[in-house]
Amino acid sequence: MADFTLTGLRVVQAVVDSGSFTAAADALGYTQSAVSRQVAAMEAAAGAPLFVRGARGVAPSPAGMMLARRAATALNEIDAVSTDLAGLQDHVTGRVAIAAFPSAAAVLIPRTLARLGNDHPGLIAEFGEASSPTQLRQLRAHRIDVAVIGVGPDLPAYDFEGLRRDLLLEGGLLLAVPVDHRFAGRGTIPVTKLRDEPWIVGKGLRDDPQFGAWPTLDHPRIAYAAREWPTRLGLVAAGLGIAVLPEVAAAAVPAGVRTVQVEDPAWLGRAIVAVTVSDRSSEVTATVEALRREAAQLRRRATAAR
Repeated sequence: MADFTLTGLRVVQAVVDSGSFTAAADALGYTQSAVSRQVAAMEAAAGAPLFVRGARGVAPSPAGMMLARRAATALNEIDAVSTDLAGLQDHVTGRVAIAAFPSAAAVLIPRTLARLGNDHPGLIAEFGEASSPTQLRQLRAHRIDVAVIGVGPDLPAYDFEGLRRDLLLEGGLLLAVPVDHRFAGRGTIPVTKLRDEPWIVGKGLRDDPQFGAWPTLDHPRIAYAAREWPTRLGLVAAGLGIAVLPEVAAAAVPAGVRTVQVEDPAWLGRAIVAVTVSDRSSEVTATVEALRREAAQLRRRATAAR
């Protein structure tokens, strides 16, 4: 009997996940003929057909499903060995404390923490949510190492003296609307269409910046105010109003909510920055680099979705 190989198992797993030899070849960077040869070799090793060919692609046979399940376990263990070995060579160890405002914490921070865990397994990352002013106070008091904050002409002018800033994302406000709203499904709407809409806005401490109605609207009609993002988006999903949503959090909207861009020449935009002390440790440098890479991925995905 022929032997199973790691390459063959990865190919089988990719075909099961994608449902076609062509898609598996694209995902793995192989030619379709190479995928076919690997599948044939794995069928020889299994002594049974692994896939059933159909008009819409391929489906795994019972033997294919069993092998794919076993392959997933084996490949995860092999990948873990590679990660552990890389960790022995990695000199980024210790602890790093990160904070972010809540909407950045919804998507950007979880992805960053996962990247840090993969790239620097010896680094322990601690995380907390806080408003931008609170983060800057914590950073100056050395209670956190990296602050992820929002900046823009409609936000307070923060004191960054003696601190270092790295740009993560620019642009970034969307409109969150109910799935059955007349704006849902439209790529962009002019800001003039927003004047009579009921708004769901943020509510928090007096000195903390809040997400209110669209920044350039005069005298917006406020329907409800809520402290937490899940509550605000839940109110939107129930059809009780619309809300401003940072683009960085768009991937976290619940069912029943759609996002729309707003055409507004008067709005100059916002940005998300990582703020640290000027003299960075290797742990802080690695964390900022992870934030930059994940922010770049979010930016590419948002651009592709437009």
